[in-house]
Amino acid sequence: MVAVTPLLETPTAVSHARPRRPRIWRGAVLGIAAVYFLVPMGASFWYSVYNDRQGFSLDAYLGIFGAEGFGTSMLLSLSLAAATIVVVLGLTLPAMLAVRLGAPRLGPVLEVICTIPLVVPPITFVAGISTVLRWGPDYLAATPFWGTLIAIQNETFPVVLVLAYVVLALPFVYRSLDAGLRAIDVRTLVEAARNLGASWPHVVFRVVIPNLRSAMASASFLTFALVLGEYTVAALLGYRTFPVWILTIAGSNGQLSVAVSILSLLIIWLLLLTLSSAGSKRRRSS
Repeated sequence: MVAVTPLLETPTAVSHARPRRPRIWRGAVLGIAAVYFLVPMGASFWYSVYNDRQGFSLDAYLGIFGAEGFGTSMLLSLSLAAATIVVVLGLTLPAMLAVRLGAPRLGPVLEVICTIPLVVPPITFVAGISTVLRWGPDYLAATPFWGTLIAIQNETFPVVLVLAYVVLALPFVYRSLDAGLRAIDVRTLVEAARNLGASWPHVVFRVVIPNLRSAMASASFLTFALVLGEYTVAALLGYRTFPVWILTIAGSNGQLSVAVSILSLLIIWLLLLTLSSAGSKRRRSS
C-alpha cells in the first residue's frame, strides 16, 4: 500500500500593513511653495483692486478687454506662438527621428546643438539679430534677398520674431520630445509598420506622432508660455507684443497692467493643469 501523506495546509500570509506615517516634510515643502507663489500674487491682486481714492474696485479687470492695444498685442502674441510651435516641432521632431533611427552616434551632437541657446544670454542673442538686420541693407540691396529681409520684419506679423523664438524654445522642445522618444521603442514601431507596407508619411503621422502626443503637448505648452512671456527680444527689436504692451501701459495705468499680468499667469497655470491632468488620464487609460 502506498502511504498517503497528508497535505499540510500552508498558513496564509498575513500582511501587516504598516501604519502610514505623516510625511511632515511634504506638507512643509508645499506650504513654503504656496507662500512663495501666493503671497506675491495676493499682494498684486490687492494692488489691482484697491486704491486710496476709490477703495475696492474691479474696474481694472473689467476694463482689460476694452483697453487700447490689448486685442492687437494679444492676437500678435498668439499668432507668433502658434507659428513658433509649428516651426519648432516641424524642425525638431524629424531631425530627432532621423538621428535616432539612422545615425544614433549623432545624438550627442544634436543634443549639444539644441541646448546651446540655454548658455547664450537673450540680450546677446538679440544684439546679434539687430546687427544682422542692420548689416543686411548694405550688402543685400542688389540681391533678391532684399525683399525677404524686408518681409520678415513686417510689423503685422514679424517673422524674425518667430525665428528668434524657435531658437529660444529649442532646448525645451528637445527635452520634451527626447523624454517621449525614450519612453517608446521607436525603432521597433517603425520597422513593424514598414514591414506591413506602410509608407514613411503613414509611419510618421499614424504610428509615431500618436505615441508622442503627451511629449508634443508638453513641448507646445512650454513654447506657448515662452512666447507669451518673452519681452527682451520683442522690445529691443521694436515690436509691440503682449509683454511689451503690458510694460507700456504700466506707466499710465499700473493697476491695469498688474491685472493683465495676473490674468495671463492664471491662463498659463490653467493650461498647465489641463495638460497635466490630460497626461495622467491617458496614462491611467493605457
